[in-house]
Amino acid sequence: MPPLSARWLLPARSIRRFLVSRYSRSSFSTSVTNHTIGVSPIFQGIRLRDYQEECIQSVLNSLKQGHKRLGISLATGAGKTVIFTQLIDRIKPSSNEAGQTLILAHRRELVEQAARHCTAAYPHKTVEIEMGNMHASGVADITIASIQSINSGDRINKFDPTRFKLVLVDEAHHIVAPGYLRTLEHFGLEKKNDGSPTLVGVSATLSRTDGLRLGAAIDEIVYHKDYVDMIGDKWLSDVVFTTVESTADISKVGSGSNGDFQPRELSRVVNTEQVNEVTVRSWLAKAPGRKSTLVFCVDLAHVAGLTQTFRRHGIDARYVTGETPKLERSERLDAFRRREFPVLVNCGVFTEGTDIPNIDCVVLARPTRSRNLLVQMMGRGMRLHPDKTDCHIIDMVSSLAIGIVTTPTLFGLDPSELVEGASVDDMRRLKGSREVRGESKVSRNITFVDYDSVLDLIADTSGEKHIRSISQHAWVQVAPNKWVLSGPHGTYIRLEKDDAAGENEGHFVAWEIRALPKGVSKSPYAAPRQLLRAPTFADAVHGSDKYASEKYPHLLISRFQRWRNGPPTDGQLEFLNKLRGDKEKLTATNITKGKAADMITKLRHGARGRFATLDADRRRKERQQSLEQEREKTMQLREKVSVGPLPV
Repeated sequence: MPPLSARWLLPARSIRRFLVSRYSRSSFSTSVTNHTIGVSPIFQGIRLRDYQEECIQSVLNSLKQGHKRLGISLATGAGKTVIFTQLIDRIKPSSNEAGQTLILAHRRELVEQAARHCTAAYPHKTVEIEMGNMHASGVADITIASIQSINSGDRINKFDPTRFKLVLVDEAHHIVAPGYLRTLEHFGLEKKNDGSPTLVGVSATLSRTDGLRLGAAIDEIVYHKDYVDMIGDKWLSDVVFTTVESTADISKVGSGSNGDFQPRELSRVVNTEQVNEVTVRSWLAKAPGRKSTLVFCVDLAHVAGLTQTFRRHGIDARYVTGETPKLERSERLDAFRRREFPVLVNCGVFTEGTDIPNIDCVVLARPTRSRNLLVQMMGRGMRLHPDKTDCHIIDMVSSLAIGIVTTPTLFGLDPSELVEGASVDDMRRLKGSREVRGESKVSRNITFVDYDSVLDLIADTSGEKHIRSISQHAWVQVAPNKWVLSGPHGTYIRLEKDDAAGENEGHFVAWEIRALPKGVSKSPYAAPRQLLRAPTFADAVHGSDKYASEKYPHLLISRFQRWRNGPPTDGQLEFLNKLRGDKEKLTATNITKGKAADMITKLRHGARGRFATLDADRRRKERQQSLEQEREKTMQLREKVSVGPLPV
């Protein structure tokens, strides 16, 4: 098959809307033409933004210092393609033979985008594509290659490393993937090598969360421009933020290999009728008048569910996924760019390499632990467009699992911070006011009711507050949803919640457990006898109280009897002190008779076993919390981008 060159691009552009109207040319050459190293005439009419020239100078200065493998961190919409094309002419070859440039990308859209810009910028250079069934010659001035295709079979062998001066990598946070590393090795870039081409990787999120170190392929980051700075400098669209509290509970969703939420588990939690309804109603309420909204979902099922919910509300919502046929996808995107419908729903398609400047609203319907992913999703709406004044980011904030990242966290605020229509300056001011009041770090630790011993458990009366607010009797809580009222001679009433009760049955049931005289039976108690079932807790308590008042001595069951405030008996103290150390003995001065009776009741009804269960659960949760916090800390460190050398 003949090589795909710039000659192919012109008719193909007219079919695929690739025509670049700013540049005209009558013919293209497939041969390599001689050119003078310097600034191409095509750039003489282009005025670079200040930061773009600053970035290019950072690259050139680093090369003068002997560095070879460089990284650039630029926000989405910063014009990385302009910098790419400038670098092609402004980086000098290391020898007379080395004049070629290779651009690597991992997606078709990025390859085609680079091809469009390069053929427009360099009409006198040959530009070829290596992708799928399109084969480059290996000798073109500029080759744009799909990383999958160049690693297929022996296709990479036609590219002579000695003839290349520059290798450019788009979306360079992927650069340590195996396919990229194999390609870099072919060009002698697996390590710093004086005889190799220059490597420049560009990304809006030049960091990774999966533990793979970018330092294996890039020696240093020479330039970093954050999106917040670019918004402030008016190089990106203004952004307003609204956070909406979702009903989704993601606290039990596991983590995947990259540290983010496990997609299948996350989808089951957020792709529900209730959560989708909240999302759509929030968009209707918070984003009236927005013409082009991009919605990010978890997976295909979530895309389908949320799209249907939009449509039920009369909104013309359409979707694009990785399974959407290419032609259909292209037509749908073109229609969205023409604003023929207001909502486009997707999952994992538009986080990278998508140029749709008219997007004026982004709905983050998928929670994430990754700052990179959050910034990528937000970045889709930050490009400048003449018909929009700002982009509205609507962040559906789910329950706050450890490590969740929301739009407020990008400004150093707590993820639970709820804002509406807040600009970047508003978020900065809010952070400042929180710091002044000492609220910048809100604790998100799991909290427990801590019992250091079984004694603390039986001494805790918080479980009795509710039942004693509606009863005059000395009820004691012996377990979650289980209460006991002691009667004469060891007989007692047990009130409990029956979670297995049918729809038409009472959910609270009371039993009487009657103590038997010694010698009557092997068991000290008769079989439990059901006293009543009631639909509510209050009804069950009142019914049990009525029975107890008729059958048991008032002196024994009423918690307002004088004896309860008197000193404990010697027998009570002896029983309780068996559990205590020598230095913690109870005395008649620090406990009442009624309190001692309640504590003994709890012990006789399983407090020891309950404490063991609670203690084991507490230790498990503490271990889990510690691991989650360590994972969060590690992920934050991995995603931090700064100018300077990268660790290997």
